[in-house]
Order: sequence, then C-alpha cells, then structure tokens
Amino acid sequence: MNLEAHPKRITIVGGGLAGSECALQLAHQGIPVLFYEMRGTTMTPAHKTSQFAEIVCSNSFGSLAEVSAPGQLKWEARKLNSYVLQAAEQSQVPAGQALGIDREIFSQTITHWIESHPLIEVKRELIHSLESLPRPCVIATGPLTHDDLAQSLRHHFDGDFLYFFDAIAPVIDADSIDSSIAWKADRYDKGTPDYYNCPLNKDEYMAFIQAIKDARKIEPKHFEQTPFFESCMPIETMVSRGDQTLRFGPMKPVGLKDPKTGKIPYAVVQLRQENKEGTAYNIVGFQTRMAYGDQKTVFKMIPGLLNAEFLKLGSIHRNLFINTPALLNPDLSSKKDPQIYFAGQITGVEGYFESTCIGLLVAQRLIAHLKNRLWNPPPRESAFGSLLNAITDETKIKHFQPTNINMGLFPRPDETFTDKVEKKKAQIQKAQSSLETWAHTIWKN
Repeated sequence: MNLEAHPKRITIVGGGLAGSECALQLAHQGIPVLFYEMRGTTMTPAHKTSQFAEIVCSNSFGSLAEVSAPGQLKWEARKLNSYVLQAAEQSQVPAGQALGIDREIFSQTITHWIESHPLIEVKRELIHSLESLPRPCVIATGPLTHDDLAQSLRHHFDGDFLYFFDAIAPVIDADSIDSSIAWKADRYDKGTPDYYNCPLNKDEYMAFIQAIKDARKIEPKHFEQTPFFESCMPIETMVSRGDQTLRFGPMKPVGLKDPKTGKIPYAVVQLRQENKEGTAYNIVGFQTRMAYGDQKTVFKMIPGLLNAEFLKLGSIHRNLFINTPALLNPDLSSKKDPQIYFAGQITGVEGYFESTCIGLLVAQRLIAHLKNRLWNPPPRESAFGSLLNAITDETKIKHFQPTNINMGLFPRPDETFTDKVEKKKAQIQKAQSSLETWAHTIWKN
C-alpha cells in the first residue's frame, strides 16, 4: 500500500504518550499514520532516549483504586482498548495501589508496536512549522515543544496562546472545607459571596510563615531556570522577601470582616471556586515549590482546612500549554483551522495517563470523521468526559490552569450524601454506566 498517497492518512507530531496512543488507535482501525518524532536527530533537555512514550519523570501512572478518579480513568481506558495501558500493564512493577511500570520495558514495547505496524510510517525529523504539515494533523508535542514549532503555533494563534510556566495552586474538595470557621464573602461585601475566607490571627499567621520556611522545596531543573512573573510568584519566594509579604499579597485581609467577631482578621486565605459545579476550590495565589507531603502539612494549618482533602497540590514548573477553552473547539481542533488537532499535555492536562487519554479521544474523533460517523463526545458523567470538560469549559478562559483527573471534576451526584465514600461510589457507578453505553455506541458504529 502506498501510504503517502492514501487519502485518509493522518499526520501526528510528537512521539510521547498522547501521540503514541493516538497513532496506535488510528492504525488499528485501518487508518494510515505519518508519525513525526524529532528525538533521534534533535533531543529535548529532559529525554534520554529516542524511544516512543519515554517516561522521563515518575514511573507511576497513578492510583488503581476502584473508588478513585485515576482508577476510574484507567477502567474507562481499558474499555476503550488503550494501547498505552496495555503496555503499562505488561511492564507493571510492584507499587502498592498505584500502577508502577518498568519504564524501559514500557517504552520498548510501545516503540516495537509503532515501528512494526504496517500502517505507521515513522519519520525522525524536526517539524519547524505548522505550514509544512498536511491536514488533518495532530500536534502532541508536549511541554517541551521545540522553540521553532512553538513560534509557529504562536503565529497560528495570533500571538496569544502559550503559557510557558505552569503555576498551579492547590485545589481542595469543597466538602472538606470547615464552613464553621471559613465564611463566604467578597471584599467589602461587593458583588456576590463567591470566596471562602479562612481567618488567621497573628500567632497563627507567624506559625504558618515559619512552616513555609521550614518546608522542603523542590528545586527547578536546569532547563526551568526562567524568572517568575510577579503574578505567579511561589509563596515561599514571597516569604523570603519578609514575614509580612503574604499579608500584603494573597493573604491580605482588607475588606473582609469575620462574621463571628465583626473584626478584620490579621490575615486571610481565600479559596476560589474551581468548577461550575462548586465541588472544588483552589487556594488563591498559593503557587508553590514545596514538596507534596509538606504542602499537606502546611496548608492544613490554615483555619478551616484542618480536614482538607486535596484534589491537586501546588506546583510551578516549565510547561507549554494552550489556553484550550479560548482557542480550541470542544473536539480539541483549532478554532482557526479545524483540521489541526491537539492532544496530550499541550492541551492543559497534567499527568502521563491523562495525556494518554486525550490522545485516545482525539483518535476517536478522527476515526468518526474519516468513517463519516457522527462524533459524540464522551458523556459528562464519565472520567473521560469530566477531563475533557475541564480543559474545554469556556468559563475558565481567564483562569485556565492544567489539571489532572480528580473527583472534583466529576458532576455532583443527584442524591445528597453525608458519607464521602458513598458519594464517590455513586459518582463512579454513574461514570461506568455512562461510559459503557458510549463505548458500545462507538464500537457498534
């Protein structure tokens, strides 16, 4: 078969997890793929090999627990025949409740599948520009996209699309906020009471500052040595400028009277709603390089957050991602050119397996298009649907941040639950039944 002349050939750029999953999904549906990967001729600052789906950081794909968001995402990916998941399970190593993998066996397996597939043509070349790519194409180049292609993407989106630092504040399950301590209000009682406010007295504030100083910090990698913007300064950097800095920054109490005392607290931590459903709140302005374990200890010192359940912890690291809600269609194609699709971390998902699943979704969208089938996105109640909604929700355009899969992304169950575990079980059950129906539909067609 002459793949180059095939009218339905798809071009994919980027041989990471999302690109690899997308390529294998398409090829196993009889759709030829032209697969570009620059490693082999041009390396990134982080990768060590030229193999596909190389794991450069943690060798964990997250929890396998049945009543958890990461566990449910894997359950759904298994139903949808994820090839990356199959390779991960074949290279699994003991890791408790997590899916740990032998990274060498894993990437070797994916590389063998791709290079030996008759419908996948691999080209070890650097793509400098979108203009050189045939359509349809998928850009899955990840957070370390080469500068030339990044500039081409910037031009495509009229210069306003890329974020080069991923500054994430911790996100907390709304049900774990103690509303007997934290109260909802806006400053000076203007507008609507949208923020939770956690009050600190002077002793609590000074103890909190000391805990931040004492916490273990994650140092940036050599290729992340870029000055911070003032608007996304790590809280520990602010603290290094003086003990009172946070009181004049994200913890300023101005215009916030504690209804229990009628007085303005010494300092206030604000929580802002993270999603439309109101199931999750982020700690405003609390980007941090503190180690994950230390974050939990330090942030639980905040009055009202003693029993906080963290859906996502804070981080700051180099990343390159698109403001997806503003610039992409709901099917992850460019609003400026619907024949260009994006997959993986570049769309604003965090985590290896989340990136994989976005690659799988884009493949399903292309399969439907090429086989003249109606494309229905995954149901909102599912993990796939919740993750897709999180990165395409247009209400997040002004405050878009990358996210991993977590229960705060799922819709609230119709029933009211006092037990958190029972609530999660209800959400998982709804996710599984809806995904089963959707999967049956796409395979039947």
